[in-house]
Amino acid sequence: MSYNVHDLLDDRAAAARVVRGVDPDVLCLQEVPRRLTTELRLPQFARECRLLWRRGRLGTGGTAVLTAPRVVVHHVWRGRLPVRFPDRTRGYAAASVSLGGDASGAPEVTVVSVHLGLKAPERLRHAALVLEGLGDRAVVAGDLNEGPGGTAYDLIAARLPLASAGASTFPARRPTVALDAIFAGRALRVVPSSDVRDGRGDGVDELDLAAGSDHRPVWVDLDLTPR
Repeated sequence: MSYNVHDLLDDRAAAARVVRGVDPDVLCLQEVPRRLTTELRLPQFARECRLLWRRGRLGTGGTAVLTAPRVVVHHVWRGRLPVRFPDRTRGYAAASVSLGGDASGAPEVTVVSVHLGLKAPERLRHAALVLEGLGDRAVVAGDLNEGPGGTAYDLIAARLPLASAGASTFPARRPTVALDAIFAGRALRVVPSSDVRDGRGDGVDELDLAAGSDHRPVWVDLDLTPR
């Protein structure tokens, strides 16, 4: 699941209900509260979502990866994406994960949460940096600030095919553009699932989708069994 939570400035309880309704194993966040407030506000939000945060805020540009208790986190890292001062800092958060102590036999998957910038040339450079070293067992999820046809979007899709449904996600109340997306490597199989208007788990309420953030989330089910 990928969710731009707008610095938790909207209805945080509604945003947490959306996450619980989807019940993701891995949640990629963008626009988490920055700087010192991250250490105070993000752990609380993670608990409200029934998820865990492995820390590491510096250099992420407001991104984070949260995981369900049953997910094994092997390694976490982050990177800064260069911008011109005084533009908002950009970065990514990443984790190598597997399910249930590999009881299913599935090897690790690399998951990267990213929030690209507002300038097209910058987005393209950042997308190229994020893709460096990623293989066919990788997932890139986030707010790209552009949709299909954008140069950064298409660069990522050429390496890691689009896995989410491509539904519009912004603005949350009446979405008209698909700024948020999940891409998955060719070694991962997409399992058909619902779009952003219908949840699994406890289900997602339309009012919560509109109140929780200025973006709607996207999610996808992936089969991690080696193909």
